[in-house]
Parts: sequence; structure tokens; C-alpha cells
Amino acid sequence: MDYQALYQSGELLLRLREAYRWLASCDLCPHECGVNRIKGERGVCGAGLKPKIASANVHKGEEPPISGSRGSGTVFFSGCSLQCVFCQNYPISQLGNGEEITTRELAQRMLKLQRRGVHNINFVTPTHFLPQILAALWLAIPHGFSAPIVWNSSGYEKVDALRLLDGVVSVYLPDMKYSDDVTADRLSSATGYRACNRLAVSEMMRQVGHLVLDDAGIANSGVIIRHLVLPGGLAGSRETLRWIADYLGTETHISLMKQYFPAHQATEMPEINHKITDDEYEDVAELLEEFDFDNGWVQE
Repeated sequence: MDYQALYQSGELLLRLREAYRWLASCDLCPHECGVNRIKGERGVCGAGLKPKIASANVHKGEEPPISGSRGSGTVFFSGCSLQCVFCQNYPISQLGNGEEITTRELAQRMLKLQRRGVHNINFVTPTHFLPQILAALWLAIPHGFSAPIVWNSSGYEKVDALRLLDGVVSVYLPDMKYSDDVTADRLSSATGYRACNRLAVSEMMRQVGHLVLDDAGIANSGVIIRHLVLPGGLAGSRETLRWIADYLGTETHISLMKQYFPAHQATEMPEINHKITDDEYEDVAELLEEFDFDNGWVQE
């Protein structure tokens, strides 16, 4: 991405100012809580005015085009717009564990990771801190920041907010969790998830297109969609994969994830208080072939 052009034209400053205006009656995500985060009020995500992070470090456990040989510079944000009953990171996402920092400190973390040679800066669960990320980028660019940005999100996002990232984000790494709104609301408190998610992923694809790799197999730009297989078919995998094939194309890169286990409140819910079976995962993996997907990853 040409950060210098965005910076020198004043476009990036205009966008971050617009994003901060949203915080006065926060409607960055589909919850549209309307709280004044500038005054310290907090909504569903638990976020205030300053960015809050759980960690900023080199991570080598992402998809191969993201981690590569040198790792991805992951910044894990505290809080989340979803309230998944099975969240494996709930101390960070729902209990809010982490360190509140300034946007200048966030910029410094980004620059430090870049100096460590990472392939990209990978913002994990970033949606509720979109304005602060734009501000940190604006502060980092004059100091030589140039690493590609990965937007690693739940996919429960608003198109208007995502448009502020056009020309900023190189790689979108969204989840597509559910195809059924009732299930999404019950398991993740995500009202209207399906429509919000599909519109968001479509906007991501409009901005950056299908995945493009360099000669070393590292992602230059594009979309990778993550889909977590849930017990009992609760993720609605067939319907989601059919939608991706029909509306985004079978060349879309899919990361089919197998690592579900009952964490957090899921241990008390009989329908999801167990791991998925190998057969459940294989049934979904076979759908990739049925729908003629050519690109992506399955887990052993």
C-alpha cells in the first residue's frame, strides 16, 4: 500500500478525524451502542477512548502466506464486538485483560515489529479500535512505517467503517462464522450477523480482491476467509460455502479451521460442550471439493 500518498495528500488525516467523530456516539460496529467513548463510556465491546492491547509480538501460527518464514507482527486488541459463548480467548475478548496505551505507543509497537523483520502487521480483533489504528498509522508513517496491514476480524462489521480502510489494509482475514441469524445471536450475541457479515466480506473483496502472492508465497493483497467448523453443523457450513462460491467466486481462499473446543460458557451447553468429530470436519472439507474451491487450507 502507498501509505505516503495517503499521508501526504491529507486523506489519511481526514479519515482518522471522521473515524474519531463516530466515537462520540459509537456506531463503528453493527451493535451501534451509541455510547460516548470520548467521555469514557463503554458499550458491548468494552472499549474506551484509548487502544487496549493484550500483546504485540511475532507470531508464526497464521496461514502460510501471512506467517511466512519471518512471522506476522500480531497486535491482539482487548475487547470484542462479539460475545461468543465458546471464545477461547475470552479473558482478552470479554474480560478485557490487556494494557491501555496511547496511539503514539501503538505506533511505536508497529514500528518495533517492522524492525524485527515481520512480513506484515496483523491487527487481531481490531474493529472497535479502527479510529485509533488510523491515528497510529498516521503517527508511524513519518518514521518509516511501510509494512502491509492485515485486518484479522470477526467479520461482524459495517461497510461504512470498512470504507475508511480502503487503501490502508492490504489483506483482509475475516471470519464467516454463521449462516443462521438465530444461532449467531444465541452463541455470539450478534444480531443480524449473516447480512452484516456477507456485506462486510463483499466490501473487503471489492477493496483488495482475491489473494495475490509474491514470489516467496507471501500475501501481497487479497482476502482469506476463515470458517470454524462447529459441533452439530451449527456454523451452517454448507450454506456459507455455497454463498462464497456463488457471490465471491471459487478462487476465493478458504481457511477451514478444526480447532473448536468447549471453552468459556460452552462447557455448560450440551450441544457444544464437546470437540467436533473427525467426521464432522471431513464432511465440511469435502464441501470444498463439491463447490470447486481451488485455494485454501485444511487442518490435519
